[in-house]
Amino acid sequence: MKEIFQRVSVRKFTAQEVEADKVELLLRAAMAAPSAGNQQPWTFCVVRDRALLDRLSEASPYAKPLLGAPLCIAVTGLGHGLRFPEYWQQDLGACTQNLLLEAEHLGLGAVWMGIAPLEERMQAVRGVLGLEEESKPFCLIAVGYPAERAAGHDRYDPSRVKMM
Repeated sequence: MKEIFQRVSVRKFTAQEVEADKVELLLRAAMAAPSAGNQQPWTFCVVRDRALLDRLSEASPYAKPLLGAPLCIAVTGLGHGLRFPEYWQQDLGACTQNLLLEAEHLGLGAVWMGIAPLEERMQAVRGVLGLEEESKPFCLIAVGYPAERAAGHDRYDPSRVKMM
């Protein structure tokens, strides 16, 4: 799958809006991810409102790409009713990666900005989005049409592989 090797983090975007059908495809890809015991602990906040995007950019020192992004998808986890609650971050990591690969496939750019497990960042996102205390903000993903496109990287490093 070429998207795996072409995907890069995009932090600068054009002003072009991301079409609703593409947002749905991003979310469908995210929700197709595997999860522990098929618990699917994910929920999403799709943010287009400029004031909210600007406020979310302050939730983490690394969230500044939201200042120029037309869209943010906040990936959050359920805080209750999970069969395997200790795996929520792994599950949301898989769904986030699926979303990033679908963004590349659709010609969009995106960057993953971690929020969990730092409680002060999680609390900041809860406050901006008006989420209940049991909601677990995992990451923010800035999405849009790339203002510039970098080439993918070959990161294969055989020194990190132990053949047995």
